[in-house]
Amino acid sequence: MSQSMELTERIEQIRDLTPLDAAEELVALSADDIQFILSRLPSDQALAIASHLAQVAAPDEAATRAVISGMEATIGELMTPVTATLPEDYTVAEALTFMVKSADVTEISYIFVTSSDRLVGVVGMRDLILAKPSETLSAIMVREPFAFQQETPVEDAVSEVMYRHYRMYPVVDDDNQVVGEVRGWKLYERVASVLSAQAGSQYGVAKEEQINTPVLAAFRMRHPWLQVNLITAFAAAFVVGMFESTITQIVALAAFLPVLAGQSGNTGCQALAITLRGMTLGQINDYPVRRLFRKEILLGALNGAAVGVIAGIAMFAYAMSTGSANPAMLGLVIFIAMIGACMGSGIFGVAVPLVLKRFGADPATASSIFLTTFTDIIGMGLMLFLATSLVL
Repeated sequence: MSQSMELTERIEQIRDLTPLDAAEELVALSADDIQFILSRLPSDQALAIASHLAQVAAPDEAATRAVISGMEATIGELMTPVTATLPEDYTVAEALTFMVKSADVTEISYIFVTSSDRLVGVVGMRDLILAKPSETLSAIMVREPFAFQQETPVEDAVSEVMYRHYRMYPVVDDDNQVVGEVRGWKLYERVASVLSAQAGSQYGVAKEEQINTPVLAAFRMRHPWLQVNLITAFAAAFVVGMFESTITQIVALAAFLPVLAGQSGNTGCQALAITLRGMTLGQINDYPVRRLFRKEILLGALNGAAVGVIAGIAMFAYAMSTGSANPAMLGLVIFIAMIGACMGSGIFGVAVPLVLKRFGADPATASSIFLTTFTDIIGMGLMLFLATSLVL
C-alpha cells in the first residue's frame, strides 16, 4: 500500500475520533505527515486536534515542532501538497470530471489554473458549478491571483492574511509554478499562537514553555530574565536614592511612590500591548509610527490628568492629616508628575518593542521588564525632582 493511500485511510479514521484521541494518533508521525493530515480535515476539527497536541507531545517531538511551537520560518516549510491544479484550456465539464475522480474532492476549495505550468488564475467552487459545461477555466477564473512565495516569511504571511480572507492560498516558486498550498486556518492559528504567547514573552516566559514543561527546563528559560529584572530594578532604586534627602524631609512622598509607579506602569503596558498587537497583525506597516507616538502621548496626558486630579487630592488630604508642609504644593506635584509619567510611559510602551525589533530581537521578549524600569525611573524621578524644586 502506498504512503498516500495509508495517509488517506488514516485521515478517514481520525475524522471519527475525539480531538484528544486524534492527537495521540498523530503524535508519532513525522511533521510533514501531521501537516498533510491536518490540512485535509475540516478547519474546526484540525484546530481542535492541534490544540491537544501539546498535551501528548514531548517538546522535542516532530509534532511539537510542526504545529505547536511555530518553528516554521517560511511558507515553504508550512505548505502542503496542492489539491487541484488544471490547465486554463480545460472546460468546466473536464474540471468537474477531475473533481469527481479526485480522492480529496471534499478538500478542494479552489482550482489553481495554469498556463505553461505557471499560475494565471483561480476558480472557486461556486463559479465552477454555475458556469456552462463548455466554458473554459480561463473564461471564469479570477486572473492574477494572490500567491505566496516559498521564501515568504511566515511572519509576513500572517500580516497578509489579516487583509485577505481566503480558505486557501497557493504557493509558487520563482517561476510562478504552483508547488503547494497553505490553508488559511494554519495562518490564523499562527496569529492566535503569537498573540497568546506575547503575554508570557513580555515577562520573560519562553514561547516554547508549556504547562507540562519540566521544572528545570522552565527554570532555565525564566531565570535569566529575572536576573535582568533585578539589575534594572537597581537602576530605579538608584534614582530614588539620589533624592533620599527629599524623602527624609517630606515623608508623605514615600507613600505615593508606588501609586505613581503603578499608574504609569499600567499606562505603559496598555501602549505596549497595542503596539505588539499592531506589529503581530501587520497594522504597524500601514499606520505611521509618529502618529502612534502622538496618540499614546495624548492618551497619556488625558489619563494622567484624570487620575492625577484624584491622586493630587489624596496627597493634599494625606499631607494635611500628617502635618506635612505645603500640602497644596505637594498635591500639585503629584498632579504634574502623574501627567508626565503617563505621557512618558506611553512613549516607552511604543518605543520598547520597536527598538527590540530594530536590533533583531523578538519585540515581545521581556519587553515588560524594560518598560517597567523606564516607567519607574521617569515616574518616581519626576515626582521627586518636582518636589525638590517646588517644595523644598
